Amino acid sequence: MSTRGDRRTFRNEDLVLKVTTDIDPKVWDESRYEAFLDELCGMREYQKEAICTTLRYLLGGRYANLRVLARENFHINEELQQRYGSWTGMEKHLQLPDQLSCSIDQATATGKSYVLYGLGAILLATGTVDRVLVLCPSNTIEAGLLGKFRELASNSDLRDVLPPEAKVTAPRMITASETIVDGAICVENYHAILETVKSSIRDSLQGQGARVVVLNDEAHHVANASGAEAKKWKEFLLNPDYGFRFVVGVSGTCYAGDDYFADVISRYSLRQAIEERFVKKVEYVAEMPQTNSPEEKWQLIYNRHQTWKRKLKPRGIRPLTIIITRDIRGCEQVAEELKAFLMEWETLSPEQAADKVLPVSSSSRHQVNVAKLKLVDTPASQVEWIVSVSMLSEGWDVKNVFQIVPHEERAFKQQAAHRAGAGTWLAAAR
Repeated sequence: MSTRGDRRTFRNEDLVLKVTTDIDPKVWDESRYEAFLDELCGMREYQKEAICTTLRYLLGGRYANLRVLARENFHINEELQQRYGSWTGMEKHLQLPDQLSCSIDQATATGKSYVLYGLGAILLATGTVDRVLVLCPSNTIEAGLLGKFRELASNSDLRDVLPPEAKVTAPRMITASETIVDGAICVENYHAILETVKSSIRDSLQGQGARVVVLNDEAHHVANASGAEAKKWKEFLLNPDYGFRFVVGVSGTCYAGDDYFADVISRYSLRQAIEERFVKKVEYVAEMPQTNSPEEKWQLIYNRHQTWKRKLKPRGIRPLTIIITRDIRGCEQVAEELKAFLMEWETLSPEQAADKVLPVSSSSRHQVNVAKLKLVDTPASQVEWIVSVSMLSEGWDVKNVFQIVPHEERAFKQQAAHRAGAGTWLAAAR
């Protein structure tokens, strides 16, 4: 939901910008890529719809930039008129109005990587762009995207269903440690765009922006940038030295502060994903139990965890509980507190307790643990508890999570409740 100063509440789906389907097939014929999208997305129609809607917007020739699309929608959508009050009011909320920019709101764990790859691959195949730059906010997300994209790029079934006239059939997957050449999809942490960081992005893309699409994963980081380095991400997208024309963001949290993005053209909510069984239910504990005893607090959370273990044992599943903290210091303190509790209650050695508790944050001390996230679902892992800074609750897929607990009330921002629908659901797997 989204609110204004008058406290009226708006449904996010009513604020989504409508892209016309009345596109001249001589300008853009999406049917040429129908077989490719069927192979890429399978039964996940919401992914196909997100890709097709975005390509109609970018390639259909009906919109010069985001401002044109937004103005058209403002004049025909009463909800937008009441939300922003005037066209001027709405225009002020557009992040990149002079570019063909937009956002895709897709629930966490519903396969945003497939949408990103589909857009990049088709734009290369049509010859609309020569190069694709995918920016993301962390090394964890970068590694996940790069692995998935390499898998898709090497898929012969996907290559075989591209139309015969495709300019690029097998994109070259690289990072910014290599020169970004034509036909390449470059996946990078946004830090690579900073002038103080050695990368190929500035030299490879300077003056080439009209033939480049920039895809921003977890795009809310751009809109909510804080600190000098983070703000460089948006400045990079607007920099006339590059002249980027196509900019698409994907996120499960399309909020700037408490306001829903004004440039969303496709939305697939978590509630829809749960109802259509693309993600599973996860018990979301609204807050840690209020007790005067830390041991009693852990006992209550531990009891919930043990209940899941008993239920899932016949299926051979080891459940995971995630404890969310506000910052790195809290992450480390909570992890130590939890390990001490487990040592007492399960009569474990310090080494055994450490095997069960995985603290995860952006700290260099936890980089080894970040890598271990990929393995927590495997039979060889002993991890049952993940203690994470809230910023790392996105960008990695864990299938066996059955309980989410914020250690402090403010560990989750208001957007978390928005993302979770009624505040009782969280996506756990795709």
